[in-house]
Amino acid sequence: MSADLDKAIAAKGRHISLVIAGTMLAWMALTLIIGPAIGLPGRYALLFDFAALAGMIYAGVNIMQLWRMRQASKNDNQG
Repeated sequence: MSADLDKAIAAKGRHISLVIAGTMLAWMALTLIIGPAIGLPGRYALLFDFAALAGMIYAGVNIMQLWRMRQASKNDNQG
């Protein structure tokens, strides 16, 4: 069971890293490059900021879940 939990922890860590990297790349691209290039008004930048904030909150919740999974894994290995 520990091997399955270790695989789940690793997969969740990869998922979190992809969410964070993808959110930041999309946010920078939309706010700094694509938005101004196609002439979007500045109010859309706020929309992109809120979308990026939502992505970061999602990543933060998943980080907390990952931390709890690791704590459970540590407790299973000790006892």
